[in-house]
Amino acid sequence: MAQPPIRFDRTTGALEGASAWERLAALAFSSGSKVASTFSHRGYNRCANLLRKALPERDIAIKLNADATFEFPYGDGYWIKLLNRSYCYEDELELLFRDSVDVDYTLIDCGANFGYWSVLVSSAPYGSHKAIAIEPSSQNFAKLENNAKINGSRFDVLKSAIGAASGSARLSGTRHEALSITGNGDGSGEIVPVIALDNLLDDGRISPDGKYLVKLDVEGVEIEAIKGGPRLLRGDSVLLCEEHGSDPRHSVSRFILEQTPLTLIVYDPRSGRLETVTELSILDRIKVSSHVGYNVFGTASSFWQNRINALNANAVRRLQ
Repeated sequence: MAQPPIRFDRTTGALEGASAWERLAALAFSSGSKVASTFSHRGYNRCANLLRKALPERDIAIKLNADATFEFPYGDGYWIKLLNRSYCYEDELELLFRDSVDVDYTLIDCGANFGYWSVLVSSAPYGSHKAIAIEPSSQNFAKLENNAKINGSRFDVLKSAIGAASGSARLSGTRHEALSITGNGDGSGEIVPVIALDNLLDDGRISPDGKYLVKLDVEGVEIEAIKGGPRLLRGDSVLLCEEHGSDPRHSVSRFILEQTPLTLIVYDPRSGRLETVTELSILDRIKVSSHVGYNVFGTASSFWQNRINALNANAVRRLQ
C-alpha cells in the first residue's frame, strides 16, 4: 500500500509526515533552490532528480494557499523548488492572474502537466475561476486528475495535445515537463489525440462570448497551436505563450507580431510593467537564460488591453 503523501505548507513552512531522511532531503531541496535561483536554477533539476533516487517513492502534497493543494512525486526536480518558499513559479503569469481575480474568465490550461495553474486559478484567493486543464501524456494526466480530485474536482480535465487541427500525433520525450508532439524520429512514445483551440468552441466546451486566459505550454508546437485558434483569439482572450530562451530568433513572438492580429506584450523586469512589443530586440535583453522559457502575451481584446494598462499604472504607483 502506498504511503500517504508528505505535507508541506508554503505559508507556514510546516513539513508533516516526513521521515528524518526525507526532512534532510527537504532542507537540501530548499537550500539548493535558493542558491540555484541566482543562476536561473541551471543544473538544479538534474541534481534534485539524482537525490530523488535515494528517497522512498512517495508523493508530497504542497499547500499553495488555504484553498489549493498541489501533489506530485517527492523529489521531482521540476516541482520540488516549491519547498523554497521564496521561489515564484512563472512570475509573469502570477502577475496577471493576481490582477484578474475580479474578472469572470476561464483559464484554458494547455500543456497543463500536473495542473499547477489550474489548481491555483480555481482557488478562492485567485478568484475561484473556471479552468480546463488539457494534457496529452497518460502519466501526467493521471497526476493531473489526482490534483483535480483532491481540490474538489473544481476544474475540468481533458486528455489531448493542442495543434493546428484535430487528429492524432506521437508524444515523446524523457522529462515529464518537456514532452512534445514535434517528433523524435525513432517511433517511440505515445499516440495521443490532438485538438485545435477552436474545437473547444465547436464542441460547446466554451462560449464565444466568454473571457479567457489561454496558457500555451506545448513544447515546440506553439505556432501550430496559435494557428488552430483564430476565432477564440479574436475574442476577449489573452494568449499566454512560452518563448524559449534558446531561440535567438524569438520565433513564437515573431509569429504573433507578424502573422496574427494580436498585440504582443512582454513583461519587462526593468520597468516591472507589461510592455507592448513593436521591435523584437527587447527580447534580446529580457531572455537572459538560454535554458528556461519566458512567457509572452498576445491579445486582440480591448477589455484585456485596458486591464493590462491599469495593471501597469498600478505598478508605476507602487514604485513612486
